[in-house]
Amino acid sequence: MCDLRGLQLEADELEMLMHPHVGGVILFTRNFESPEQVAALCKSIHDLRQPHLLIAVDHEGGRVQRFREGFSSLPACALLAECHTTKEAESLAEQAGWLMAAELLAVGVDLSFAPVLDMGGKISQVIGDRAFHTDPDHVSNLARAYMRGMKEAGMAAVGKHFPGHGSVPEDSHVAIPYDRRKYQDIQMKDLIPFERMIRAGLPGLMPAHVIYPDVDEKPAGFSPIWLEQILRNQLEFKGTIFSDDLSMKGAEIMGNYPERAEAALHAGCDMVLACNNQAGAISILDEAEIPNSIELQSRLIRMHGHFDKNLDELKQTELWQDRSAAVLHLEKEPELDLGDDLFN
Repeated sequence: MCDLRGLQLEADELEMLMHPHVGGVILFTRNFESPEQVAALCKSIHDLRQPHLLIAVDHEGGRVQRFREGFSSLPACALLAECHTTKEAESLAEQAGWLMAAELLAVGVDLSFAPVLDMGGKISQVIGDRAFHTDPDHVSNLARAYMRGMKEAGMAAVGKHFPGHGSVPEDSHVAIPYDRRKYQDIQMKDLIPFERMIRAGLPGLMPAHVIYPDVDEKPAGFSPIWLEQILRNQLEFKGTIFSDDLSMKGAEIMGNYPERAEAALHAGCDMVLACNNQAGAISILDEAEIPNSIELQSRLIRMHGHFDKNLDELKQTELWQDRSAAVLHLEKEPELDLGDDLFN
């Protein structure tokens, strides 16, 4: 999965997207000008190939929302837990998941890398209010409701960042985080939402560029122990595994771009993200040994979105009007600017 420079496809990007090992595109704020423009961009990408390339975006709400003008300004997930009752919080989470997914599908985006399943709180600033709660039970329940809303809209959920990024202070975009807790401690806290979401049918997952030395000296997204032994075999996850961005600092320990891609794919990832470094993405296509299998392709096909309305048509529906009114009163101004190209 690669990215684009601007508001429309350029000739060299079109050629790159036709490469048989490219399976998707991730969009950023620099790719967005208006709902009409981004819908046209998505159509031009989808029209290139059959089955069409996946189009993804980070569109969680709060600090992390790539498209704003013409889209609902979604609240940070932590705000959903501040309701008076658990039942109300779960209802709002479900409506927020639907609203986010429905609006993206209406412009042709297949999936948002959401929901965040990490632990909230003050340990990790990069997670912070992107997480639903500080308690794994509440994270599990709210995330499950959010996933139900996404599924109703026609979008597959991608939980992140397995097995949990919220308990380390370092930001894997700019550092190599180490979580030195024992596996049993991670299992009794951070892993709980992932395990419960998998049991509830989570379609996709993104691992963290965090090293858990009690388990493996490799970051989780490059670790067969985490992805094959624990995630696939122990937790019985059957869905799609997307790597986090290979351009992040937390991935540099694995070598150059082709080496990072090979390590992630051989560890168990189905698709790797190479963002904000086109030369790195091209080097993966030119040099990396990329496995191909029918099982992998079938998992990726299940991540395609279901499109039936454009954004104007969606906003005319009573369902959109009711759910946007319910969710948007929670919206607050983002606490900090995360920039254009950060934070999967």
